[in-house]
Amino acid sequence: MTGATQLNLEVGPKRLELMHQLLPKANVIALVVNPTNPRVAEVQIQDSQKAASALGLQLRILHASTEAEFDKVVAGLARGAGLVIAGGDPFFLSETAKLAAITVRHGVPAISNGREFTAAGGLLSYGGSVADSYHLAGIYTGRVLTGEKPADLPVYRSTKIEMYINLKTASSLGLTVPPGLVIAADEVLE
Repeated sequence: MTGATQLNLEVGPKRLELMHQLLPKANVIALVVNPTNPRVAEVQIQDSQKAASALGLQLRILHASTEAEFDKVVAGLARGAGLVIAGGDPFFLSETAKLAAITVRHGVPAISNGREFTAAGGLLSYGGSVADSYHLAGIYTGRVLTGEKPADLPVYRSTKIEMYINLKTASSLGLTVPPGLVIAADEVLE
């Protein structure tokens, strides 16, 4: 549905910060981007490089545009490295559950956006609220159905951010989730 968007690209640096909180001893964090979507990848890389520099981290850029490529880059990560999955890319959004399963299989702490990632076993998700976007799309649709012209309507942007943590995955990775993150989470899966 056109007319409603959510925050995903903009929260990329926060995902990096959250991964750093979970892996405070790691000095390298990987960011996986889709090279077939260069505009989104470029924004994610630039924003994440600034955030990594501010945190004193090295950012390793990985490329994947298929499930097999994603499996290969995750398998190649050094033990203890964290992975940030670029948000806002259609490939990562459509394959969320499969990508979470890959990170779990390889024992890689990873963060993406959306509850589906953590429900499928991923460690952490942080991103725009899909439910809130759908709510805004419904309002937009209602306005169109009552006769307003879409060209005259603004684009609605959900600014609600949600965070989900999978404590079972954290435990299996030997990670202790800081209490502040647990308290801030919208939902903790155990």
